[in-house]
Amino acid sequence: MGIVNMTPDSFSDGGRFGDVGAAIDHALRLIDEGADVIDVGGESTRPRGGVYGEGATTVSAQEEIRRIIPIVDYLSKHTDTIVSVDTTKAIVAKAALDVGAQMINDISALAMDPEMAAVVAGAKSPVVLMHMRGNPSTTQTFAQYDDVVEDVTKELSERTKTAIERGISAQNIVIDPGLGFGKGTDDNIRLIAGLKRLCALGYPVLIGPSRKAFVGGLSGVSEPARRIFGSMGAIAAGYWQGANFVRVHDVAPTKQMLAVLEAVAKSSIRGFAGST
Repeated sequence: MGIVNMTPDSFSDGGRFGDVGAAIDHALRLIDEGADVIDVGGESTRPRGGVYGEGATTVSAQEEIRRIIPIVDYLSKHTDTIVSVDTTKAIVAKAALDVGAQMINDISALAMDPEMAAVVAGAKSPVVLMHMRGNPSTTQTFAQYDDVVEDVTKELSERTKTAIERGISAQNIVIDPGLGFGKGTDDNIRLIAGLKRLCALGYPVLIGPSRKAFVGGLSGVSEPARRIFGSMGAIAAGYWQGANFVRVHDVAPTKQMLAVLEAVAKSSIRGFAGST
């Protein structure tokens, strides 16, 4: 899943693709590099507090629609790539689905807008339910867990049950542990290492460690755009623990790395089978 941010204040690439033409060119480049899904966002979800500072600025639904719809419309008409929209607002999701978006990525797991579940259910579209306590402005204040893997697994399980109760098919649900949202560095590492417990819920799992602050903290790299190698390490670890999707800024190196990992994994399976 390649990231296209139409925002001036995203933590990594804010302002780079605010122009529609530049955003479309970037999306096409990510598709050429091998992205299976393009995730278009019109509002930064950068958390507030700690290394994130003041956090992102909230924008209106109308502004979010203005930013993303031309890109979603173009990609839906001119490519065969799945287009996802990163939003917590039902009216934005509906507008995007109406022009061809095929997937909704909701960092609040349907919690921030009571109408979102009905929109997703009505469209029969896949939806990513991400774990986050509170909202981007408050989530860092909730970074206290008894057992982060157990707590996140339990809370996401509850969100999936709510989604199904509201008419969303279980087959259309993808879950995301929400790396970097209300979690400290140790929490993020434990979540990646314990991802198989989340996979046991029976839903495809998406992770998004790309260029995040915990990667920078572990690798000693302060500039997000220079955290590519650290991000690859986190993605590789997540892959081995069962992640099905990875949301990334850097598609080409991710595809190269995953191609090698998949080859090794297949060889290991064949070797194991041949020795029995």
